[in-house]
Amino acid sequence: MSAAAKRLESTSTLELNAPLRDRYETILSEDALAFVADLELRFGARRAGLITARAERQKRFDAGELPDFLTDTKDIRNGDWKILGTPDDLKDRRVEITGPVDRKMMINAFNSGANVFMTDFEDASAPVWENMIDGQLNLYDYARDQLEFTDPKSGKQYRMGEKTAVLKVRPRGWHMLEGHALLDGEPTSASLFDFGLYIFHNAKALLAKGTGPYFYLPKMESHKEAALWDDVFTYTEETLGLKHGTIKTTVLIETLPAAFEMDEILHTLKDHIVGLNCGRWDYIFSYIKRIGKNPAYLLPDRAQVTMGTAFLKAYSLLLIRTCHRRGAHAMGGMAAQIPVKGDEAANDAAFEKVRADKDREASFGHDGTWVAHPALVPVAKDVFDRLMPHQNQIHRTRLDVEIGQAELLAPHEGERTEEGLRENIRVGIQYIAAWLEGRGAVPLYNLMEDAATAEISRTQIWQQLKLSATLSDGRTISEELVRDLYDDEITKLTASLGQDLVEGSRLAEAGRLFLDLVFKDELEEFLTTPAYELIK
Repeated sequence: MSAAAKRLESTSTLELNAPLRDRYETILSEDALAFVADLELRFGARRAGLITARAERQKRFDAGELPDFLTDTKDIRNGDWKILGTPDDLKDRRVEITGPVDRKMMINAFNSGANVFMTDFEDASAPVWENMIDGQLNLYDYARDQLEFTDPKSGKQYRMGEKTAVLKVRPRGWHMLEGHALLDGEPTSASLFDFGLYIFHNAKALLAKGTGPYFYLPKMESHKEAALWDDVFTYTEETLGLKHGTIKTTVLIETLPAAFEMDEILHTLKDHIVGLNCGRWDYIFSYIKRIGKNPAYLLPDRAQVTMGTAFLKAYSLLLIRTCHRRGAHAMGGMAAQIPVKGDEAANDAAFEKVRADKDREASFGHDGTWVAHPALVPVAKDVFDRLMPHQNQIHRTRLDVEIGQAELLAPHEGERTEEGLRENIRVGIQYIAAWLEGRGAVPLYNLMEDAATAEISRTQIWQQLKLSATLSDGRTISEELVRDLYDDEITKLTASLGQDLVEGSRLAEAGRLFLDLVFKDELEEFLTTPAYELIK
């Protein structure tokens, strides 16, 4: 049945409460909005129920229950099955670059030499209306070989190269709403909004280009949430006249509960999935969020929570073993380093950190990795070319790896320092300020930060306050200490950035939100939820 026919069946339509700029009607056409409304009508209530289930599960974690492998899905974990298959243009994913939906940055990413470009409506993009719809227009133009850009200030022209990265799109997570698109007066699922507009307009154009509608799915916590996506995919294929299994996705394992359900997630999505990815920064955030009230899982400074040890190493190895057993790609995580201009020694050190990180991933058995900047593509590619001479290393089953609940929960050892506390404050408030101003990918202190950074920053402080943690010098982390350090960091930022720049920014507003979040009795699920109310 056509989307137009679906619209005629429906008694509800999307109401937009946002400005319609040049070309927006291309994306926000009557039929496209009817398709999104149809998705929301069919799947919206189920999505809301799954978000409620997260909250109910959190109550059990707060009471002392720990995440563990599910007893009722043991047959799936023990079964002999594989995913349906992987398209040819996704079989070699050794280097993937990620970034926001900004037009110029997209062209640079496509031309970076990476195998895959994940354009991100989620953590790397602040969800202001213009960002979301401009991003859809950029994808619309890409699918029709019309993506180009002329910088209005410099006059520099940006064009797509002869050979470009394969596109994957990350819609916003199940927890997010699109407040500018209302169905019967209520906000629409941001996931369904992003997914629906993109695939409605572009699926057949992408297939005609020799590729397909490929996705990255974020922030899921269970195979039941994966099952919802699978049903959305299947229904979409039926509605748009696509062959079953045309839609392909990689799922980011970036929540602690999901790490215990990797087999189940792969099985649930087996006709549509091609791999899993270690979303390391959000995973740290989730670890604190889900079991942070338990003093046995108090973490040290963020800089000491690295992928080579403790729960992060265990989750990386288990992801590889799980994926390869099922014929799926096991993707490594993000290298957040960016080039350091004007400091050759610091730049060399940053690049060496990337090499070491990618060497670990390739040696473990990952089939590819993420970078945040085009300059890091050749660095990561050199490592994987050397250690992974074939398209992937799915043949490395890693059956030597035995990972259980204890390994997946083992906390990192290390110190909690005043400098670590200060870093969380200054990075957190600067990132939130940039997000409120419409920027989701923010260079801070030689790293490309996204929303996950601010989430770690504020949840670490919240956990330390909740557990009355001590610093390495013996001081207890208290509200008074956090406020004193906050005031000092604001003073330093004002001195370094300049009073006029600070006053013209949203730094003060971001600071108030940051402090409100770290001092809350109960941890806010996502900082982007209250922050969204400030940018709608």
